[in-house]
Amino acid sequence: MKSLAKDTAIYGLSSIIGRFLNWMLVPMYTRVLAGTGEFGVFTHIYGMTALALAILTYGMETGFFRFINKKDEKEPMRVYASTLYSLAFTSSAFILLCLLFINPLSSALGYAAHPEYIGIMACIVAVDAFCTIPFAYLRYQGKAMKFAALKLFNILLNICLIIFFLVLCPRLQHSHNNLIDWFYNADYGVGYIFVANAMTTAATLILLIPVMLPGLRARFDMQRLRQMLRYSAPILVLGVAGVFNQTVDKILFPFLFEDKAYAASQLGIYGACAKLAFVMMMCIQAFRYAYEPFVFAKNKDSDHKASYVTAMKYFIIFAVVIFTGVMFYIDIVKYFIDANYYAGLQVVPIIMLGELFFGVYFNLSIWYKLTDRTRWGAYFSLIGCSLTVAIIVLFVPRYGFIACAWASCASNLVMMLLSYLVGQRKFPVSYNLRSALFYSVLAAGFYVAGMLPQIDGVGWRLAYRSALFIVFLAIIWQKELKTLLVRHS
Repeated sequence: MKSLAKDTAIYGLSSIIGRFLNWMLVPMYTRVLAGTGEFGVFTHIYGMTALALAILTYGMETGFFRFINKKDEKEPMRVYASTLYSLAFTSSAFILLCLLFINPLSSALGYAAHPEYIGIMACIVAVDAFCTIPFAYLRYQGKAMKFAALKLFNILLNICLIIFFLVLCPRLQHSHNNLIDWFYNADYGVGYIFVANAMTTAATLILLIPVMLPGLRARFDMQRLRQMLRYSAPILVLGVAGVFNQTVDKILFPFLFEDKAYAASQLGIYGACAKLAFVMMMCIQAFRYAYEPFVFAKNKDSDHKASYVTAMKYFIIFAVVIFTGVMFYIDIVKYFIDANYYAGLQVVPIIMLGELFFGVYFNLSIWYKLTDRTRWGAYFSLIGCSLTVAIIVLFVPRYGFIACAWASCASNLVMMLLSYLVGQRKFPVSYNLRSALFYSVLAAGFYVAGMLPQIDGVGWRLAYRSALFIVFLAIIWQKELKTLLVRHS
């Protein structure tokens, strides 16, 4: 557990700091880009690339950890080599196909005027998919610091380039006339975000070459690859359905309205406000980076189930603390976006609750990964995905983006419950349901107590919620301290 906590802290530091810095760009985007519509374009395209990334990794990251940690695996580098070569081939093929059919593809997606958007993002997502395996190899080796350093470099370079194109270049053009006209076009706007991302991805690929070399020098094993593909195929369905479930609202939204400008504007508002739930998302992401290698390694020990129970308990505690904290200070958090986007603030608690459910679902997913029954994960994700699509198609045209938030929340809840119920039959783990229920009810009670009273004046409202938050934390601290004292006595 100490190892898990340490790695979570390191991965979390890189993930949270990096995503926090990226999140800090949102205020700039909402003020620099030409209206909510351009931010809608940004939200739509990155929603599609997230789905493409899940397809192009086709579950091989989890498959890599499963096979390289097998007790009878005598040549782990063959696992690494086979995975690397497999993703190199599929990523290259994806880039080639997208570039060959760039015009009909961009027209179908609604970007006929800017086919280069699709071309650039296709190259980015293909390279990112390939790079997941060198990054996974660093996690396998326990090189959390190197992993974190490379991730932070990637994010910082991307941020610097975006600021250069969207902030510095307009000022240089305004003050120095023709100095940068040879490469900069002020009307290109959101396109420079994609250009910056492409430059960053190329730099990261170069830096990962030393990490790839041991795998590239090892022998490719087709038999091993077939085994990995059979194991990972259900995870591909699981991953695609899972990501689709998280991004389908952003992908489908523009196609559900006849007025495309209105749809882009509303999607921009929804996308910007969804960014305010980033703390919960980062908590889950950091935990996932550390938890998956921990689970497969811990499975070799006799006390592995006790560790899973403890990890679940503290994940829920941290998640409800983050949820309550963000909502109690939403009057401050909201200033990170422009006032034109405030109409979407109502989605923040719904999105965070959905992310909490997804985090619990990820914890529960260990049973089908450890027992090689990954098809169950695919079933759960397909059910959740179908529910999400149905809610979005039926209710978004009438209720707008609020239906997107509820669709994701409901889907994650259903997947969480299904995974728990089936998992307890296939791979029983005695999770502390009493603790989970206690902290959930406690957080719900404090949330209602903090949000319902109509208190005029931001200062008085924040003071009241701060007092409640301190009491909330004190109750958790006292209960957990008492638990630890009883355990040690």
